[in-house]
Amino acid sequence: MTPPPTSTLTWAQLRDLRCAELESAADGWGKASNRADAGRDRIEKQLLNGLRETQRGAAADAAVGRLRQLGRNLQYVYTECGLVRTALNSLAHEMRAQQRALRDALDDAEALRFTVHADGSVTYPEAGEGLIDGKPLPGGTASVTAAPGLLPPSGLVAPNPNAAKAQDIADRVTKAVRTAAEIDWRFARILRDLKAEEGLKVPDRTWTDAAGDAVAVRDAAHGYLKSGIPLDASPAARKAWWAGLTDEQREEYLAVYPDQIGNLDGIPALVRDTANRDNLQLLIGKLEGQDDADAETKLAGLREIDRQLKEGRQPPMYLLGIGDEGNGRAIVSYGNPDTARNVSAYVPGLNTSLDEDFARSDLKRARDTAIGAKEMDPSSPTASIVWLGYDAPQTSTDDLMGNLDVMGESNARDGAAAYNRFMDGISATNQEGDPHVTAIGHSYGSLTVGLAAQQGGGIPGADDVVLVGSPGTGAHSAEELGVGKEHVFVGAAENDPVTKLPNSYEASGLGTGVAGGASTGFALGMGAGPLGAMIGGAAGGIAGGAAGYAAQDAQTEESDVWFGTDPAHRDFGANRFAVSDGPRLLERGHSPTEAHSNYFDPAKDQRSADNIARIVAGKSGQIERERLR
Repeated sequence: MTPPPTSTLTWAQLRDLRCAELESAADGWGKASNRADAGRDRIEKQLLNGLRETQRGAAADAAVGRLRQLGRNLQYVYTECGLVRTALNSLAHEMRAQQRALRDALDDAEALRFTVHADGSVTYPEAGEGLIDGKPLPGGTASVTAAPGLLPPSGLVAPNPNAAKAQDIADRVTKAVRTAAEIDWRFARILRDLKAEEGLKVPDRTWTDAAGDAVAVRDAAHGYLKSGIPLDASPAARKAWWAGLTDEQREEYLAVYPDQIGNLDGIPALVRDTANRDNLQLLIGKLEGQDDADAETKLAGLREIDRQLKEGRQPPMYLLGIGDEGNGRAIVSYGNPDTARNVSAYVPGLNTSLDEDFARSDLKRARDTAIGAKEMDPSSPTASIVWLGYDAPQTSTDDLMGNLDVMGESNARDGAAAYNRFMDGISATNQEGDPHVTAIGHSYGSLTVGLAAQQGGGIPGADDVVLVGSPGTGAHSAEELGVGKEHVFVGAAENDPVTKLPNSYEASGLGTGVAGGASTGFALGMGAGPLGAMIGGAAGGIAGGAAGYAAQDAQTEESDVWFGTDPAHRDFGANRFAVSDGPRLLERGHSPTEAHSNYFDPAKDQRSADNIARIVAGKSGQIERERLR
């Protein structure tokens, strides 16, 4: 956007502008932001916890509710004051750049003994020699042009050598003033919009406005802040970058770019958690301003994560990533991965997205693992992470056999690269030096983990790999997963259909056989009328499918599954640990694939949950083993 044509900014005003005063005002807003943040922190970490632990009853519940509202209000104050601070610092930063450009032009004019007038025009003295009489050519005045720098004067029209120099100076002065006027107008609009509603309560719609405010300030502060974020650096380099910032710089990045800092691998977990908790509120506000099914689905997941974070449950939750891109992103750790001796990172699988079910079920799996590992090794701090950092294929596991075509490797390959970057960040920030790290993949997530393990260098820091409910890893041997076959562990319930999916050739034979058999049976049954055709088609489809499957099965290995070799088969060479069989495929009162979902739940499969916990705690020698297929 361009400034109004009535802008009255002069070069003298730009020259005399005191950017230090803008920065001083920014410091004041920063102090207000920090005080609000400190108040919120005290409410969440001291007052609320103290009330929950010592008080019961209606009065205590009412006090908790009011403290939560106060904390929410202070969070809003922290966010908005931080945005004002960065807007003022960005304004000073951009104005200083124009002051430098103006100062350079004025210095050049002074060196040449030109006169710069109030309107930006430049008078220059006589110089050069006339072609006829040899006398100095007269001086003149270079006027302000409509498009500075686009129409340089020609030496043929104005042969005085000072003319071109004067016009260049006039153009530079004019450009600096016009750019400064545009900056001033742009930031004035932003600062006018950074205001709260009257009253002590911050309603939900206010966070929608705050999300818009953050976008505006982020756009304005791009050159001032965002360009400095090392997006293409290694996690170790990012950690060093963050450590080298001043406290003020860190505060500004957290206030304006919580989405960038919170999802940047290599940034300390406490910092990521702080940034993501703020970004969570902005995301909720953003999605509340949208009216579509996708936004509603993600909102339900975000609100449930927010509810759990505010509960103050144990082990403590750390929000290491959050976002609404794709099917949604969320990374939650139970326990601090920077101070933990035992760290696990679980990748969920098919049909997982940022929704309420993920926020309840998948987070619970990570929490159950954290609790179980702590029981197995009470002396070692544990962090159990659920990592939804990729788009898993979306199809119901109850209709899996009819949707095998969605089970390609592309999502898993993209996820594998992102998972390895995250794990590299965990290695960079962990203070133990050499923690015990377990990579866990469930369902399609086991393919993601398997492919990550097969990338160059394997999964950073991983000591053990756990695969549960796996349709294959893309590998034919446990040795291909980079940790040694003795450190690859597999859980496969007898009644879990996902661990027994046909390989792609068998599936192709099954589909072709069903189609051909049904067509033939339908034609043969036509002689007995419509009913005969229907019965013939059904019978032919069953017979054809069985024949097609058998034909392809005879040409493949027994251990072949959809993605390589069955990890629970002896041909793969991993360690199979004991799990419960789970409900049968069509058992009354259970979903068709319930056995696929019980591995982490101690209430439904204690054997499996305990074995996973033993591996995470570094006690894999104590697992209960099961014979390989």
